[in-house]
Amino acid sequence: MRSLLFIMSVFLYVGATAKTIHVGANRTYKNIRAAVDAALAGDTVLVDAGMYKEKNLVIKKSIVLKGINQPVLDGEKKYEIISIMADGTVVEGFRIIHSGISSMEDLSGIKVYDSKNVLIKNNVLEDTFFGIYIQNGLSCTIENNQLTANGKEEQQSGNGIHCWKCDSMRIIANKVTGHRDGIYFEFVKNSIIWRNTSTKNIRYGLHFMFSNDDMYVSNIFSNNGSGVSVMFSNRIKMFSNYFEENWGDASHGILLKEISDGYMQGNHFNKNTSAIFMEGGNRIYMTYNTFENNGWALKIQASCLDVVLEHNNFSGNTFDVGTNGSLVQNTFNNNYWDKYEGYDLNKDKIGDVPYRPVSMYSMIVEKYPPAMILFRSFITSLLDKTEKILPSLTPENLKDNAPLMKKAF
Repeated sequence: MRSLLFIMSVFLYVGATAKTIHVGANRTYKNIRAAVDAALAGDTVLVDAGMYKEKNLVIKKSIVLKGINQPVLDGEKKYEIISIMADGTVVEGFRIIHSGISSMEDLSGIKVYDSKNVLIKNNVLEDTFFGIYIQNGLSCTIENNQLTANGKEEQQSGNGIHCWKCDSMRIIANKVTGHRDGIYFEFVKNSIIWRNTSTKNIRYGLHFMFSNDDMYVSNIFSNNGSGVSVMFSNRIKMFSNYFEENWGDASHGILLKEISDGYMQGNHFNKNTSAIFMEGGNRIYMTYNTFENNGWALKIQASCLDVVLEHNNFSGNTFDVGTNGSLVQNTFNNNYWDKYEGYDLNKDKIGDVPYRPVSMYSMIVEKYPPAMILFRSFITSLLDKTEKILPSLTPENLKDNAPLMKKAF
């Protein structure tokens, strides 16, 4: 009881003694660095609108740094602009521009070092090498920031939001464009990426590796160089995301490589070269996803095992499914295929004959890409019709035994 009273008294004391420090042309403090140096843990530093060239602003105290009417912090293309090295720090309401660029250091607009419970919110970052970078962070939140870069080459551009070796991160409602990767996770666990928009990035809209037990919900990934890449990770959940307009020879809506125990529900894949390219996937359950107007809806390599697709909609795709092997140990059941030409005599809304989503022509294109020159020709139609009657090249066990006659949802 005494310890509880002591803790409560400490919090009351801190709350009573915390102060607000103002920074601006007509204030006691003219620059932010002096105000941060004068602040104590728990204080708030309010910064008036204006241009501030603070070089590298280092925060080593648990303070709130808040901009009024979006003051500008200019890194002059030389410096990391804000470096956070204290738990519980808040940075909100700034326009952060022109960080330094380095091939040796990951210079950032805002970088968090070995800290927890940091909040970075409502900032605009423009022309930064890395935008917001968190290393070895715990329970940090990056929310409602707008990050824009103008990178032309991967080597000269960093990632928009970059998290390395973190736990319990919350990446919420940010807009990222023009970086190498929009959002990058490496060795990040128990985290959520929610309601972000990542577009027109040089390489991936989302890229994560060696990151387990994460969730991606209601994000938009569109017009990125290679789409989205998820690799060497386990127990990943993806709900209600949009993967759109990712075109190119090596582009995918999403690349899944060496993924185990994943769950994908309610995602939308529209106008991608390949909606999903899956290699080394194990025990992935996919349901109520929509595949529309893609080149390939699903490329599932022979290295994938126990992948289950149920109640998904496939419509308007050039090829529904492609694979590189004849032995396929995955399950397709109760999906809707717009190319299905079967019948439903008992009117139970399920086709009476199985649907084989892998066409003979797609198998030929998989092995000999130049064969695409024959696309929509009479000979390819004839090959596919013949293969349906006398299967020879397409995998015998890659079929939907109970295809739906109408869309699943």
